[in-house]
Amino acid sequence: MDILNELGKIGSAKQALAVFEKQMDTAQLGRISSISHPEILKRIANAVVICNPDKIFINTGSEADRQFIRDLALETGEERSLAMENHTIRFDLPGEQGRIVDRTFYIANPEDLISSLANRMNRETALEDIRANMTDIMKGKTMVVGFYMRGPVGARVSNPALEITSSAYVSHSADILYRNAFADFDKEVAARGHFFTNVHSEGLNRTKDLPDARVFMDLQYQTTYSFKCTYAGNTLLLKKGNHRFAVDKAVHKNRGEELSEHMFITGIRGPKNRVTWFAGAAPSGCGKTTTAMAGDLFVGDDLAQMWIADDGSIRCVNPEAGIFGIVEDVNQEGDPLLMKVLRQPGYEVIWSNVLIDENNIPHWVGNLEPPPEKGINFQGEWHFGKTDDTGKPIPMSHPNSRCTLRSTNLENYCPDAENPDGVLTRIFTYSGRDADTMPPVWVARDSDQGVVIGACIVSAATATEVGASGVKRAPWANAPFIPGALGDYMDAQFRFFGNTRIQEQFQPVMAGLNYFLTDKARGGSTSKLLGEKKDVKVWLAWLERYAHKEAGHIQTPIGNLPLYRDLAPLFDKIIDKAYPKDLYDRQFSLYVDHIIARIELQEAAYAKEKNIPGRLFEILAHQKEALQALKQTKGPVILPGDMES
Repeated sequence: MDILNELGKIGSAKQALAVFEKQMDTAQLGRISSISHPEILKRIANAVVICNPDKIFINTGSEADRQFIRDLALETGEERSLAMENHTIRFDLPGEQGRIVDRTFYIANPEDLISSLANRMNRETALEDIRANMTDIMKGKTMVVGFYMRGPVGARVSNPALEITSSAYVSHSADILYRNAFADFDKEVAARGHFFTNVHSEGLNRTKDLPDARVFMDLQYQTTYSFKCTYAGNTLLLKKGNHRFAVDKAVHKNRGEELSEHMFITGIRGPKNRVTWFAGAAPSGCGKTTTAMAGDLFVGDDLAQMWIADDGSIRCVNPEAGIFGIVEDVNQEGDPLLMKVLRQPGYEVIWSNVLIDENNIPHWVGNLEPPPEKGINFQGEWHFGKTDDTGKPIPMSHPNSRCTLRSTNLENYCPDAENPDGVLTRIFTYSGRDADTMPPVWVARDSDQGVVIGACIVSAATATEVGASGVKRAPWANAPFIPGALGDYMDAQFRFFGNTRIQEQFQPVMAGLNYFLTDKARGGSTSKLLGEKKDVKVWLAWLERYAHKEAGHIQTPIGNLPLYRDLAPLFDKIIDKAYPKDLYDRQFSLYVDHIIARIELQEAAYAKEKNIPGRLFEILAHQKEALQALKQTKGPVILPGDMES
């Protein structure tokens, strides 16, 4: 049962056109007439029947249409203008400053396998929930219909998607973050045989409605439903909602040939001006945007679609065309290119949940600028020293405050982002937020061990999820967006990176990154980090040279570590920083008991899952056995110099 069709009862293109003739003015009717694919017309018409908007606006992506949507966002109060031209502020509801994971469900039939990390709801119950909450939800509002490509037009792994919403803010964000493909939409849908549909309405936008807010994802009909919520992670389902559909497609339809990942894509210039492309996974708050911006050539900071090309290389495209980035701790010292867009005129930026001072200028925690004494932020009026009902200080900005901007605004933006052939990607990294265990960088000896690095990411919960706290496992940083069984997803990873069609010269280098090792964890007394943001450039530069066999390494049970003699010159050359040998020893020593504890954490967790490939347990067991043997001869803390031989 297709819920959208069941509720709307529009079963043909002829019926759809009758709905449009009744609901649309002449101008909008003229626009929709250029769309001929019957399935597209039916899904839009069914949404119209269910939601019952007063007006319908077909967004063609023209500058005039973009301006209409920007003006509508200001008119409805969803955004308001700031001091800098084309900058606006958006405040989400105080109780919805992140993804509502507890109210997010996959619509599932009894036989469907759904990830153990996700919520499910049977189809009949979801139907009644959607009927009760979405019927007439757009009455008195304007429905905006957008036609987008998640990826460059013509790319093998790009996916067409409809965004149907009553929120001008959601439409404004979609026009910044995705490629409006109105002119190509019919052709792209016909070529691919599918498209995604997203239906959203904020309703009355009231805190008291949040318990009834829902995000539904129907894998069978590739349709999302979202209502009574406002935060972009819950409403702009072109993003993580459709990412889930793309993951499902990669795992269950194109296993071993395609992947859909929660990864940045960035290019690093090496010796003689060569460019080596990286893709890297990291949970929110673990340095993904920082890593993407550290590259010389920027393609994306959040999502990646990848496939094995005919020449035996791995190619990546970014399904997005913009950044929806966390701004906490973004500053001139660590993020100069991003700060240029945020603090200099000439760019379009949507801010969310930051502090706005009396001069209509945004401020946020960690920007290293003089803070204002008072202003308006995510919880209302704010002044320095203000506390909440429990006496806890209220920060200047919410930890999940964001900026939305176009990738083309960035000084290191690479036009290859629009190349339908993608970028040839050699290096894949997996980052966590690990205070006491793993070194800053280590490399898997082969692709299977690389998959295990991704499977074993450990992170700290961040403000991106409402109510989340503590340290948690975060497999591949993609776990929240894997619809099916983790065992199937892991099998797809082993098959893809181990695919025999990948030519020897394009074999992937797969590595772990960890920027969050603390002084205290390495014999010190403070919680300060042992590294700095700018060190990221060195870790990436070393990996670039490793991939081209221009750097040595130390072989260890967890993978290959860099040599001090290779790192010290890179620190000096790339970031003009001394790198003392004692710091190297602290960062790259193996604390064996900590690593074994992490391995056992993963073994225990994966033992509870069904159909996990045995290769994972073989690799973890081998690593643990080798670490225990090393401990017998070298002790519980092993310096890198003790492993060089």
